[in-house]
Amino acid sequence: MSDSQPIIRVRGLRKHYGPHPVVQDVSFDLRVGETLVLLGPSGCGKTTLLKTLNRLVEPDAGTVEVQGQDVRAQRPEELRRGIGYVIQQVGLLPHLTVAENVAVVPKLLGYPAPQIAARTEALLTRLHLPPARYANQYPGQLSGGQQQRVGLARALAADPPIVLLDEPFGALDPITRADIRREFRELDELRLKTVVLVTHDVTEAFELADRIMLLDSGKVQQLGTPRELLFQPANDFVRRFFEAERLTLQLRTLTLDDLLIDLAESSTGISIDYSQSDQSIVHSNVTVQEALERLSAPSTTLHAPSALWIQPVTSEAIGAHNHTLDSTKVATKEALIPVTLPALMAAFGQAVQRLQRP
Repeated sequence: MSDSQPIIRVRGLRKHYGPHPVVQDVSFDLRVGETLVLLGPSGCGKTTLLKTLNRLVEPDAGTVEVQGQDVRAQRPEELRRGIGYVIQQVGLLPHLTVAENVAVVPKLLGYPAPQIAARTEALLTRLHLPPARYANQYPGQLSGGQQQRVGLARALAADPPIVLLDEPFGALDPITRADIRREFRELDELRLKTVVLVTHDVTEAFELADRIMLLDSGKVQQLGTPRELLFQPANDFVRRFFEAERLTLQLRTLTLDDLLIDLAESSTGISIDYSQSDQSIVHSNVTVQEALERLSAPSTTLHAPSALWIQPVTSEAIGAHNHTLDSTKVATKEALIPVTLPALMAAFGQAVQRLQRP
């Protein structure tokens, strides 16, 4: 399979349970390294669609190709050994230790014992489960968050190119859930993998997805980036689905790059004490939410406690405000844009209005 071909290709997928359609004519391509989140209300077909990818559910019509091969041409157990799979209930084998649970698939694939041991130790370490402490414990001795980490380690143990996750964080408390999502985003093991994740949590979808497929009654309502679903909804269902959390999602989706035109204009005439700015510089690719948290946090290190200095980091960002900045100074302090909390919120409102225009 060439790099230009999709690693997952779905065409015309349909599934009924009795007279009730659960998946209706779903088609999509997924590229190597992309994270697709399946989102929607309960009963919309998310989990059923996910399970067709590894043949835990057989569709009534349509095709699923993984790495260029129709999944029906492969034995289900062989297909599944090449696809990582994590579920909400984790599904660890209670009579096996943590290390033995992680090693299940590599053993089935015939990996040498030293390679399995090294891989297990590396994964547990990266997932903050020190092997010396946890490798010989049993699932019943672990917290819910720790079990979820072991489940993820097991899914990654054989280094599969594709990982499927079905509500993997749904049973965890909010704090543990947020922590594991952060670890998930930052895990090197997942950066080059293709991930399909089912969730009903909108914030989770926006944090983790490259693209989101929003489903209702088994039908695709819109497939696109988080920004596209938020600012270019395809229909009223999409618009209503995000309405309750719209402001939070906008803050998490827009970056300072989106606000630079307005911020640069508002900074005209503001003087900067560059000697005091080192501890308060943020790059323009951070989200508005992150900048807002920085501006709202108490600090004794800033010359102006309610000010940040933005460092443009992309050529687009530089070009967007080249009437204010000298692009040759982008790596210097003179390229910084000062911003206060009122200026940030005003620029955010202006950017939202621009993006929401037809």
